[in-house]
Amino acid sequence: MARAAAAKTKTRIQREKTEQILLAALEVFSTYGFRGSTIDQIASTAGLSKPNLLYYFDSKEAIHTHLLARLLETWLEPLERLSETGEPIAEITGYVRRKLEMSRDYPRESRLFANEILQGAPRILDQIEGPLKALVDEKAALIQSWADAGKINPINPYHLIFSIWATTQHYADFDTQVSTILGDAGKTCFEDAALHLNTMFTTLLRPSKE
Repeated sequence: MARAAAAKTKTRIQREKTEQILLAALEVFSTYGFRGSTIDQIASTAGLSKPNLLYYFDSKEAIHTHLLARLLETWLEPLERLSETGEPIAEITGYVRRKLEMSRDYPRESRLFANEILQGAPRILDQIEGPLKALVDEKAALIQSWADAGKINPINPYHLIFSIWATTQHYADFDTQVSTILGDAGKTCFEDAALHLNTMFTTLLRPSKE
């Protein structure tokens, strides 16, 4: 259980210490994975003693679960903005760009999420089955309606969403590989990737001419 996080009210120092621990845990978990991380590593990275850390969170599991719950809220936001009032291809490619921006701005969070999924999502499965699935179902139905109306090419909306996740999160989850292969070209990686993905998904979605 997260003691400080569960408290009804927290002092400024408690809030700062909690955030300090969570930032350190994010660094440790995203580097070593859940199984390879220890409370001692997190405490050392946070610049705290182990007893001090355990005042705020009583286990490694509690810290990890808290991080994942907070991460999921951030992860859902780009998809939530997919709007039925916009132009379909622009809405979908806009979502692609937002997901790519998340890989650029939140690489550690992306790796944390990927590591959890690779382990079978034991600490976040209920949230995947709940809010994440509900949102994906809702947006998949919207994409299907665009396809049915002839506004985009006929496409399986779920596999489209999976493809967007795979192509954008790759830049965070495999950053070392990308950086090594691109070398100096990696300096313009984000804009190059954004242009490539925009072209790829626009071509895929644009309705074929009769």
